[in-house]
Amino acid sequence: MQHVNANDGVSLPAALDVSKVSHFYGKQQALSGVSFSIAAGHFTVLLGLNGAGKTTLLSLISHLYNTRQGSIRIFGHDISREPGEALRRLGIVFQARTLDLDLSVYQNLSYHASLHGIGREQAMERIKTLLAQVNMSDRLYDKARSLSGGQMRRIEIVRALLHRPPLLLLDEATVGLDIQSRAEILATIRELVAADGISVFWATHLIDEVEEGDNVVILHKGRVLADGTVDDVVRSAGTDGIRQAFVALTGLAPAEGAP
Repeated sequence: MQHVNANDGVSLPAALDVSKVSHFYGKQQALSGVSFSIAAGHFTVLLGLNGAGKTTLLSLISHLYNTRQGSIRIFGHDISREPGEALRRLGIVFQARTLDLDLSVYQNLSYHASLHGIGREQAMERIKTLLAQVNMSDRLYDKARSLSGGQMRRIEIVRALLHRPPLLLLDEATVGLDIQSRAEILATIRELVAADGISVFWATHLIDEVEEGDNVVILHKGRVLADGTVDDVVRSAGTDGIRQAFVALTGLAPAEGAP
């Protein structure tokens, strides 16, 4: 699917286009005919309770699993046919912590930069710029194990952005964080969308991480029940808000954040 740039009328490929994707674990179906498309430069929430299929979908998008039924394109590049080109445009923050705790922040980041073929000087420039954006400049040479959970997550976000991907994928990025750290991580990501025009696909089971201006994809038991702006989803569900729309669509109450 393509989207029209409002400024110049030029059709651009979707940041992410998922078409008729199904996935099985043996005989158990985890995803069933999942289809949606997100435009570049938007914050899109993949909302679903635990077990909805969010991590399976993100594993397919990031090519950890092969797509056997349906297709996934990242800025027009099919993840199965052009994995290199597709993944070059994708940054990923997984749910599990993945920093090497015995290395410094700089060592964690510079190692990742080298994997992308980024030279030492250029890597340092990007590291410093991104650390400043997430308010972590003063922790460059600290050991990763000295960081709080929220600070580790910020470093993982920096790492995911080092190769300048236009699409950032985050799987339950605020799990295990206190309410202030959750709010700070969300604010940081939204600022990156506003300042740098990146596209974000944010997977969560927490309804309070959805804001009015977001796009939202509601996934439930492996199926997409709604896809569009928050206003579109609320209107089509005939409710007064996204919380009520989620209940109306799934028959279940959404999860709340920490009090």
